[in-house]
Amino acid sequence: MTPDLDALFAALDATWPAASMVEAGAWRVREGAGGGSRVSSATTADEEADLSEMEAAQAALGQTPLVRLRGEQARLEARLEAAGYVSKDPTNIRLAPVERLAAGALPPVRVFAVEFPPLTIQREMWAEGGIGPERVAVMERAKGPKTALLGRANDTPAGTAFVALDGDIAMLHALEVRSVMRRQGAAVNMMRGAARWAQDHGARWMTVLVTQQNAAANALYERLEMDLVGHYLYRQGQARQEAR
Repeated sequence: MTPDLDALFAALDATWPAASMVEAGAWRVREGAGGGSRVSSATTADEEADLSEMEAAQAALGQTPLVRLRGEQARLEARLEAAGYVSKDPTNIRLAPVERLAAGALPPVRVFAVEFPPLTIQREMWAEGGIGPERVAVMERAKGPKTALLGRANDTPAGTAFVALDGDIAMLHALEVRSVMRRQGAAVNMMRGAARWAQDHGARWMTVLVTQQNAAANALYERLEMDLVGHYLYRQGQARQEAR
């Protein structure tokens, strides 16, 4: 059975975990510890949830109010917009059977699965793409099967990515290909390698999250026949001002 959005969002929390989670009324608020929006956002299934409870919890964590909205949460989004929350990073959710991705051609010695901790060269490539130690710490927190992929092109390290499993769902994060190594097939090879690693570890599905403005990445995933199955976005408010 194809995973539904509930299962995919659960996989997101499992494979890219927050430092901690706080329940605040109807809200689940994540502590990101500098790891970015995915691990610093608040979510709720209640479109009438009290915004002040979420804002207080975010403030207690030292974070700016940030809400992640699923595509169908129009009422909650309207409330946030009316409260001055601005839209940020609309993101596509793409999904494909692992078997389909793994079946493509993969030249030898192009992709290697590295056990944690990642190699220094992988950390350097992530850093080049703006993925610093705080995001690597997110990867380190993931509890299930996981790997740091190393891609090569022309006998040179070309890219890196993180893949982790939640049940039979594999989620790929932080795919980074060096700018001088692009258009040489490294990204496609890494996706094939990710699928084969996931298949070897019992996964049936591969999913990725990609911002809608990233035209190159969306074109890559379309070429790999990864179906667009949903989307989400963030609404960001203003940090609370401390009373003097």
